[in-house]
Amino acid sequence: MIKMLQNNQLDMDALEIQDIIDIKLLQRFQDDFAFAMNCASVTVDKNGDPVTNPSSYTRFCDKFIHSTKKGDDRCAASHKRMGEEAARTGQPYIGKCHAGLVDFAAPIIVEGKLIGTVLGGQMLTEPPKPHEFIQIAKEIDVDGNSLSESAREVNIVDLKHIEKAANVLFIVVNSLAKNGYNQIHLDMVSKKLANNFMQVSATVEELSASANNISTQQEDLNSEITQVGVITEQINSILDAIKGIAAQTKMLGLNASIEAARAGEVGKGFSVVAKEIRNLAENSKETAKSISDLTNKIQESVNGTIKNSQITLDTTKEQSKAMEAVSENIQDSVYIVDQLVNMMDNLK
Repeated sequence: MIKMLQNNQLDMDALEIQDIIDIKLLQRFQDDFAFAMNCASVTVDKNGDPVTNPSSYTRFCDKFIHSTKKGDDRCAASHKRMGEEAARTGQPYIGKCHAGLVDFAAPIIVEGKLIGTVLGGQMLTEPPKPHEFIQIAKEIDVDGNSLSESAREVNIVDLKHIEKAANVLFIVVNSLAKNGYNQIHLDMVSKKLANNFMQVSATVEELSASANNISTQQEDLNSEITQVGVITEQINSILDAIKGIAAQTKMLGLNASIEAARAGEVGKGFSVVAKEIRNLAENSKETAKSISDLTNKIQESVNGTIKNSQITLDTTKEQSKAMEAVSENIQDSVYIVDQLVNMMDNLK
């Protein structure tokens, strides 16, 4: 079973043979290998339980050893023991099974973990000894004479040939396992990469939308600032009018003073009023000048703000375009990863 750990790594303890090797392909190879080498073969998981159908089993095993539960259980225990011994050394293991035949175990090892074993054998390296098989028959509750007779049908093979067959089996099945594991690992990495790209793409799209909103808001702000500048210009126009009125008032006050002086004693009261008019005109002029200076400063500040605001707006638009370009590139990368995943699926 393919299971992920919290660190995004494969749980090797949960990994099974069928996760990384096509069992149908393995069955075909096993059948052909057993036929070509004139031996029996079966593939078992890490617990010693078969995952393929037996290939070229002898009558000794098929009709007698596996005819009872005791025989089946002892075979499973023997398979597990041989697989563990092979895994311990990292090499094929050759030895006698519980029933006295010579078997070999080719361990399927991935990342240092035993996930199964391909067993071969059901052979002898010397003629069978009847008394040994009669004893085994008693232990698994089968007929001793029949078991001993079937043992004579078992092929007698030189040990070196068995060693070579075990090595061939070991090399091939581990190549299949390694390729299968790499496919799973690459598939996981590709999917994780695609998921990361999608998350980044979504974030970039959000940033791009936010940048567009900022651009809109910045344009509105520029419009408002420009309107302030227009109002300031209107204020300056009004101040110019006030200055003109002040100048005319001052002139009027001066003329009134002259007329009051001509009137003599009668015009003294009018002279006081004329003086106040001149003072008022002078104060109005100074006030208008102060307001004018202030509005000029405001206008300068507004102009500077508009300039900086425009620069910010241009920068924001450039960033928005850049993020859109990044988003497009990410989408292209996601498409490439999807193609890679599809290619991996087709290779399985």
